[in-house]
Amino acid sequence: MKEDYYELLGVSRQATQDELKKAYRKMAVKFHPDKNPGNKEAEEKFKKVSEAYEVLKDDQKRAAYDRYGHAAFSGGAGGGASAGGPFHDPFDIFSEVFGGGGGGGSIFEEFFGGGGGGRSSGRSGAQRGSDLRYDLEIQLEDAAKGTEKEISFRKPVHCTRCKGNGAEPGTGVVTCPTCAGHGQVTVSKGFFSVRQTCSTCHGSGKKVEKACSACGGEGRVNETTKIKVKVPAGVDTGSKLRSANNGEAGAGGGPSGDLYIVIHVAEHEIFERQEENLFCQIPIKFTLASLGGTIEVPTLTGKASLKIPAGTQSGTTFRLKGKGIPSLRGGYFGDQMIRVEIEVPTSLSSDQRQKLEEFALACGDADEPVGKTFFDKAKKFFD
Repeated sequence: MKEDYYELLGVSRQATQDELKKAYRKMAVKFHPDKNPGNKEAEEKFKKVSEAYEVLKDDQKRAAYDRYGHAAFSGGAGGGASAGGPFHDPFDIFSEVFGGGGGGGSIFEEFFGGGGGGRSSGRSGAQRGSDLRYDLEIQLEDAAKGTEKEISFRKPVHCTRCKGNGAEPGTGVVTCPTCAGHGQVTVSKGFFSVRQTCSTCHGSGKKVEKACSACGGEGRVNETTKIKVKVPAGVDTGSKLRSANNGEAGAGGGPSGDLYIVIHVAEHEIFERQEENLFCQIPIKFTLASLGGTIEVPTLTGKASLKIPAGTQSGTTFRLKGKGIPSLRGGYFGDQMIRVEIEVPTSLSSDQRQKLEEFALACGDADEPVGKTFFDKAKKFFD
C-alpha cells in the first residue's frame, strides 16, 4: 500500500505551500542520489518524496488526493490523472524547488556553479501532456438542476502529419549522437562529475532526421477544441470537473493530460445561496402582516404558496422544506428560507391618512408610540 503523501513529507494535512516546499527541500537533500551513491533505498525514498510534493504543490491534484487518496491517480473514484500518471521525473521537481537552468541535476551544482541539471526537464521520450484549466460560469438555475455546456478553447494537439513524433513523413527518429540516447551528458566539476541535460536532444535521447514541416519538429500544433461538459446538479462556485485526456497533447507522441473545469455560479437577482440552502427577502404590506393571509413566492422550480400568520413581525423567517439546491452527493435537497420585511408606505392620500390616524387612536399609539417591551427596558434612561 502506498505511503501517505503528507506523512512522507512530515507535514500536516493543513500545511501551507511554503511549509510543503520547505519540507520537500529538506527531504530531497537528505535522500538525493548524488548524496547517497549506490544507495537504492535512498533513491527510492527520493522518488517517493518528489512524487508526494508534485501532487501536493498543485491545488487541483491536492484537492483530488485529499478527497480520494491514491485512487485519484489510478482511475479510481473521481479519477485524477490518466493512465500516463500524474508524476514527472523527480529530478524535474528537485530542479523546480532548488532552481537551475532547466534540469534537475546534482545538489552540488548550486555550490560549484553548475549550468543545467542532471536529468532533462524537457522530453524524455513520450511524455504525458500538461493538465489544463477552464473557468466556466453558469446560472444558479443550472447549478440546481444540472446542465450541459459546450466549451471552446485552444490547446496543443498531436500533429496529424507526423503523428506526434516530430519527424517529416518518410524520415525517422534516430538515437541522439551527442548523448547516445541517454538524454544526459556528464561534465566534470572539479572533484565532482555533474550530469547535465543534453543540449542536442533536450533530454529526449532522440533526434529527428528531418523536422516535420507542419509542426517544426515539435510534434504538436495549437488547435481550437470544442467539447461538451455535463455539469451535475448541486455544483457550487469552486467545484471542479475533470475531463480525462482533454488537456494538452503529450510531447513525443505521449498521452494527453486532463482538463479541469472550475465552476463559477453567477449571482442571482433574488436568491442567495449558502451550501444547499437558498435565502431570499420579500417585502410584504403592513396590512398583510397584521391580518395574515397567503402569498405566492418564487422558487427555482416555480412558485409556491406561503401562509403569513396574523401579527407577523418584520424580519420573521419562514422555511420551505426541500426547495433549495440538491446535494452534489445526492440523497437530499436543501431548504429555501424566506425573510419577510414589512413595507411602510411612503405616501398616503388624505383618506388613507385619516383612516390610519383613527386606527392609531383606537390602538392607543398616540400615548405609547414605542413598543412596551422596549420601553420597559429603556425607561431608566428617561428618569
